[in-house]
Amino acid sequence: MSVRIATFNVENLMNRFDFSGFRNNLNQDRTLQLFQIKDENQYRQLEQARAIAHTDDTRQLTALAIAATHADIICLQEVDNIGALNAFEFGYLFKMVGEGYRHKYMVEGNDSRGIDVAVLVRDQTRDGEAIEFVEMTSHAHVTYQEFGLHTPELALLGLEPHERIFKRDCLCIDLRVGGRPLSLFVSHFKSMGSPRNGMDGRTASMPVRMAEAKAVRRIIEEKFGGVAGAMARDWLVCGDFNDYRERVIISGDSLSGYGFEPVEEALSCVNVLTEGGFCENLVERRPAIDRWTLYHTRGPQERHLCQLDYVLASAALAGKNAGAVPDIIRQGQPYRTIFPPDQAVERFPRVGWDRPKASDHCPVAVTLDMA
Repeated sequence: MSVRIATFNVENLMNRFDFSGFRNNLNQDRTLQLFQIKDENQYRQLEQARAIAHTDDTRQLTALAIAATHADIICLQEVDNIGALNAFEFGYLFKMVGEGYRHKYMVEGNDSRGIDVAVLVRDQTRDGEAIEFVEMTSHAHVTYQEFGLHTPELALLGLEPHERIFKRDCLCIDLRVGGRPLSLFVSHFKSMGSPRNGMDGRTASMPVRMAEAKAVRRIIEEKFGGVAGAMARDWLVCGDFNDYRERVIISGDSLSGYGFEPVEEALSCVNVLTEGGFCENLVERRPAIDRWTLYHTRGPQERHLCQLDYVLASAALAGKNAGAVPDIIRQGQPYRTIFPPDQAVERFPRVGWDRPKASDHCPVAVTLDMA
């Protein structure tokens, strides 16, 4: 008896317009920056037209990427609300996968833009085993003080002990798959942001993600009665951690040829969760150069591929699935993404150089034996 599970940051699945770019150029789409706009009313009209025209292609590609996972259960990040999720599923995904994902679970989290985590679930696995919902628990309310996780480093970032740990949530979904219990902990950690305080964005924001990872581990340990109890149960941590344990640094250019060099990082919030064999990053079963789920660039001087999207399996679940290797769906990546040798894929129809695209992230999917 098996179940196929995926995680995917769908990049701003919204059902509302963002007009903040009229007053903040950092939020303004680059298309509108090409035109002289006389007032806010004109800006709103143009932004609506731009967003609508851009969204149809984007969401067709997003749906193609999800369909390509063939997942029974898919954990999503950056979903606006249940209305946006329903409209996307009915208008796009249903056309590609048919009966599809009848059950949708999400809770409003802490993100300032209103983007949340969500879970889509089929009635049955591909093998015909029932997938039953048991319980949903949000942890968006948990504070640094409550979990004893406030540190001087967080204080330097202006974060107070009474503030909430999770920038979105750690949403726990308890299921039964073919009668066997399975828990999902779906998270979307703090983004790296831009360089500040003399540090690169990843380093500057690391204390927040470290606290989030520690909180997720504590939630799991408390749920299952301690470390040993947790390691013996079946669960997964899925989502976008906005952090990596290694990168593939890209050098060169299209004329002279590209170079790809895997480089390990000394510190990562992922280590908090995997320490002591508590769980396993299943994507690390792939070759080091082939684990990436996102292409990052700030121009030719700063380019790398990295894994930001994770399916972490408990020690027990990883142990009985020693041969399970996740798939990474990259057909929705824009053509600007630089692929290492022998990894190039045929893109979905209408993918552009930068956009439209399925997302800036790639879905990760894996089939796991529950027996």
